[in-house]
Amino acid sequence: MRIAVTGASGLVGRFLTRGLTVAGHEVHTLPGWRLGRPAPLTGCAALVHAAFAHVPGKYRGGEGDDPAGFLALNGDGARRLFDDAQRAGVGRVVFLSSRAVYDALPAGTPLPDGTEAAPESLYGRVKAEAEAELTARIATGLSGASIRATGIYGPGPDHKWQSLFTDYLSGRPVAPRRSTELHGDDLTAAVLLLLASRETGSFNASDLLLDRHDLLAEVARLTGCPYAPPPRSDAKVSVMTCERLTALGWRPGGWDALSASLPQMLSGGA
Repeated sequence: MRIAVTGASGLVGRFLTRGLTVAGHEVHTLPGWRLGRPAPLTGCAALVHAAFAHVPGKYRGGEGDDPAGFLALNGDGARRLFDDAQRAGVGRVVFLSSRAVYDALPAGTPLPDGTEAAPESLYGRVKAEAEAELTARIATGLSGASIRATGIYGPGPDHKWQSLFTDYLSGRPVAPRRSTELHGDDLTAAVLLLLASRETGSFNASDLLLDRHDLLAEVARLTGCPYAPPPRSDAKVSVMTCERLTALGWRPGGWDALSASLPQMLSGGA
């Protein structure tokens, strides 16, 4: 199947393009395309929309000093892309949304599939609005689904924990923190399942509730770092459950996937 992927050069996009190719699909990365421009989708059976314009290194707060431009580029860009997909006869669209659509809910709130979006940041708002745009087009014949993904980790030249590992290995103070995490390969597995499905709506995608203490204790074991990891965090975390993906056969890799990836992440391997 020929699949168009936006944002293919980003951290998440690299996981997607590699995984889709390994699965036997022809990946069209839309060279030269930018959000807001007409998308060359003729001949594509499916579209995975992972592109997002933001200040480097930030998603929440990614608007920088131009919130209007941020909303226009990402919001109008998604709307135009979905219109282009419908005109081109694309059979299936998967949109990469975010757990940020839940950020206005109190910390510690359980987040099962079907929880109503409650964004707080502009990032969460633009993701929720793009989900709604895709849903509106489903009513007019476009088949699609949104993945509300948590933070993505995994090997790569600019992986998400690069500065954290550098600080810890250098003996700099590291603040306690707990967060939900998902390996990029497991996100790709979820995308593949949704491309093959006709299910619509939003799907949570999350795996580990990870404490920095445990993560950096494993880093210390692998590297021989003499510094103690930070204490465990007692912060409340809203955890997504993923019943809809699980029902499709999705099984993320858990701690085993994390352990297998850490040596590459520490060595800087792709």
